[in-house]
Amino acid sequence: MTDVQTFARDIHKGLSAPQKHISSKYFYDDIGSGIFQDIMKMPEYYPTPCEFEILSLQGDNIIQKLAFNGPFQIVEFGAGDGIKTRQLLKKLVERQVDFTYVPIDISSKAIEELTANMHAHLPGLKISPMIGNYFSMMEELAASGVPSLLLFLGGNIGNYEAHEVNSLLADFRKCMNPGDYLLTGFDLQKNPATVRCAYDDPKGITKAFNINLLHRINRELGGSFKTNQFDFYSHYNPVNGEVRSYLVSLVPQKVHVRHTDKCYDFDRNELIWTELSKKYTLSEIEKVAAANGFRVVEHFQDCKAYFTDSLWTI
Repeated sequence: MTDVQTFARDIHKGLSAPQKHISSKYFYDDIGSGIFQDIMKMPEYYPTPCEFEILSLQGDNIIQKLAFNGPFQIVEFGAGDGIKTRQLLKKLVERQVDFTYVPIDISSKAIEELTANMHAHLPGLKISPMIGNYFSMMEELAASGVPSLLLFLGGNIGNYEAHEVNSLLADFRKCMNPGDYLLTGFDLQKNPATVRCAYDDPKGITKAFNINLLHRINRELGGSFKTNQFDFYSHYNPVNGEVRSYLVSLVPQKVHVRHTDKCYDFDRNELIWTELSKKYTLSEIEKVAAANGFRVVEHFQDCKAYFTDSLWTI
């Protein structure tokens, strides 16, 4: 099945469901990836500077926890622009550690820009980029047998529901051998007002990020969405730590998608669920790790305890 066929299948399934939904993995085409770079620069969006701080100031501590005896690879899933990761890679290059950086991203533009930036800032870095859905890359990685540190940063794990987290971690384990590591970014629970502002900014950048899902369906699947007839709504529940984001149909309307050869009816104020972003406690993180066969080596937190990069091994 081609990527377009998979996209069409998932869109049909999501828009035919009683609660319409579009998977957040479809945010990140080239345009969506560009908008997300703008989101990460927003003053309200704390995860990026918090994780940058962790990798900049605690990179040496993270490296000291790695017990590799020879060459290894650092595999980053959903690498984006790589600016945060570069803080960690720089420390390894300065130590003349023998490793290869393997960034994986679905956006070819993001990978091209990342590779150019890495070569410019870290000319001694060995880099082997991969373009595509990182789930499809896992079998290839598992077959390599190279000792590995896997990176899943940015709080991306918060986009998965509990059963999906278990499935994701099972996939990561298949790529790993005893002695390998997984460094995962988790957004931590905090003042609800801080979270709310990060996911519904006053300039409407987050809204544009969500509306781009509809533009992408129009571009790639022949959709007929009139994007000015949809609004954006985000809600944070501090009890369970979940941000849920939606697109809202402003009028009764019918949308045709050529690649599915179907029409989809929308009532006025009907919702399309687009994203889950869960905020964790440290105890929740440790339970998730243990339930999936990982041992927590250490949690590395920023100075505000807003975010943690949690290092696990098997």
